[in-house]
Amino acid sequence: MPLPIDTNEKLQQIATGFGLAEGPAYSRRGYLLFTDIRNARIHKWEKGQLSVFRENSNRANGLTFDHQGRLLVAEGGGRVTRTEKNGSITVLAETSLQGPNDIVYAIDGSIYFTDLPKGRVYQITRQGQVRVVAETAGPNGLALSPNQQDLYVADYKVGGVKIHAIEPDGSLQAGKAFAPLTVDGLKTDEAGNVWMASVEGIEVYTVHGEPLGKIPTPERPTNCGFSGGTLYVTTPTSVYQIQTKTFGTRTF
Repeated sequence: MPLPIDTNEKLQQIATGFGLAEGPAYSRRGYLLFTDIRNARIHKWEKGQLSVFRENSNRANGLTFDHQGRLLVAEGGGRVTRTEKNGSITVLAETSLQGPNDIVYAIDGSIYFTDLPKGRVYQITRQGQVRVVAETAGPNGLALSPNQQDLYVADYKVGGVKIHAIEPDGSLQAGKAFAPLTVDGLKTDEAGNVWMASVEGIEVYTVHGEPLGKIPTPERPTNCGFSGGTLYVTTPTSVYQIQTKTFGTRTF
């Protein structure tokens, strides 16, 4: 199977000048949000214009949205938050956390996030309970399969991506090896392919763990995210986009 991108498609830089860009998430309201971890900001890119969405972001890293379109943030400063529609911030998890890294929202209303320094994957249930659902040396990026039955978790310290089956109550089964890559962030598409920010670029594997190819990047990528058939890629200094032949998985 070929990489699901036209051969003439190239990465386009849309923004640059950041300390450490991460967490691209596209709002259904028509704009892209991403973080600059070192400068403690969340940026907004809309219709070619860049602005600051939030200052003093507490080292915000991974971003996603819930079913109401509210922003969920994995803050490396030690908490997980939700930005309400009026702009106020609600803390969803904080006790004993060290460095929340990435975050996903599940269609059942629960939230999964990684805490890399703690070596744990957490679930916030619909009732607001925060519980550990997996432990691994360096959990970093995570992504849900399109059918919401599996959770992919990248271990940045050990190297490798595992796939965990999700139980009916939201807990995780033991992980199985999926890809032998050192991966930061990752996302899935509607066909079940997994798009992974690896050492040399965005590497794409089928749902069966077969490599489809790689999109080279000027710098080592930190994460990626979809808006329909557009893939956004963050690197330490910049944000890029490229058109694909597939649509990203949506959970909100």
